[in-house]
Formats: sequence, structure tokens, C-alpha cells
Amino acid sequence: MRADGVLKREAAARAAIKQSFEAADDESGAGLFASHHLEELNGEYWQKHLGTRNPEPVRILDILELRSHCADDDDDGLEVLDFTLPGDVTDYVISVRFDETGKVEEISMES
Repeated sequence: MRADGVLKREAAARAAIKQSFEAADDESGAGLFASHHLEELNGEYWQKHLGTRNPEPVRILDILELRSHCADDDDDGLEVLDFTLPGDVTDYVISVRFDETGKVEEISMES
């Protein structure tokens, strides 16, 4: 996939992550990722990256970095983008899977 295609897919994935966070039933993806890391990481980390020791959970999504982008070599068009926090502070990612039509199929927290 060309670089501009990856940027568009990354933007779509980020938008989907934020939408899933706002959904009341998000217990396995963005919401879980944010709440887990708020509990596990110290205030200094949040101060450095967000300017406050106690950020709102949704703000954590603003600092996510793209860790990896994988596209199947087959012609089925499946793609997975993994996002994580800056620095080497976690093994967890928010994984966004796209189906063959380019729509978000799943958002999950994985290690």
C-alpha cells in the first residue's frame, strides 16, 4: 500500500478508536487500554506526555503512536494497525482490524 493509503488507513483507525471509546460497550478495546494504563503508569509519565498527572482517559488516545501496520499478501485486503503509548512503557497495543472492504472489523487490546 502506498504511503498516502497508509496515512488514510491510520486516520480511519484513529477515528474508529475514539468512536469505540465513546461507546458504552467498549470493554475490550480503547476503554480497557486507557483505564489499564492509567492505573499502571505513574503520574510523571502522564505529566511528560499530557501535561497533567491525572489525565482524562480519552486524552490517552491522543498520544497513541502507530507501532505496526500489516497487510495480508493475499488479495483479500485485510489489514491490521497496532497503536501503543510513546516510550517503551507497555507491551499492550490497541489493534484495529480492517476487513476486505476497508471497514473496521474489530478493535481490541492485545499484548
